[in-house]
Amino acid sequence: MKLHGYFRSSASYRVRIALNLKGLRVDHLAHHLRKGEQCAPAYLAINPQGLVPTLEDDVGAVLTQSLAIIEWLDETHPEPPLLPKDPLRRAKVRAFAMALACDTHPVQNLKVLARLRELGLPEEKVTAWAAWANREGLSACETLIANEPGPFCFGPAPTMADLCLVPQLANARRFGVDLAAYPRLLKAEAAAKSNKAFADAAPDRQPDAE
Repeated sequence: MKLHGYFRSSASYRVRIALNLKGLRVDHLAHHLRKGEQCAPAYLAINPQGLVPTLEDDVGAVLTQSLAIIEWLDETHPEPPLLPKDPLRRAKVRAFAMALACDTHPVQNLKVLARLRELGLPEEKVTAWAAWANREGLSACETLIANEPGPFCFGPAPTMADLCLVPQLANARRFGVDLAAYPRLLKAEAAAKSNKAFADAAPDRQPDAE
C-alpha cells in the first residue's frame, strides 16, 4: 500500500496511527502542502480534491478522506478494532471523531488560514481564528467524554476518537491554546502517547519532517 501525506497534516497523522495499530506497512509518499505539491497534476489525477491523505491499496484502489480510510482499514483488518461493536457506543465514537475531523479541523486548516491571509487579515488575527476554532471543538469534546472511564476517550483501548484527538491537540498547541481546561482530553492523550503506534506516527518521526 501507498500513503500519500504530509508530516504535519492532521488527517494524515490519523491514518498513520491507524496503520500502526493494525501493524500494516505502507510506502509513505510526501506532498509538501506549503509548497503546493498537492496541486500538481499528477497528484490531482489520484485525488481530485488535492488533499492528503490518499491511500492506494495493494491492488491500486484509491481511497480518500481520513475517516473513510480508517473505517476501511478497520473493516478489512479488524484487529485491533477501532470502533466498538455496540451500535450506540459506535455512534458515540463516530460523533466525537466527526466533531474534530469534520467541524473543528477544517475550519483551521492550511487552506482556510491561507484564504484569511488573502482577504487581508493580519497574522495575529489568523492565529486567533485558528485558536478559537480549536477551543470550540475541544470544549465540546471534553464534555462528550467527561463521564467516560478511560484512560482513552472511550475506555481501555484506543478508538477512532483517539486517532482524531491526538493530532487535534497538536494543532491546538501550535496555535497557542491553553489546554489546561481539558483534563479529560489530556488524560486520553497521555494514554495514547504511551502507545508505540501513536508515538511512531508523530509528525516529528516522519521522513519528511522539517
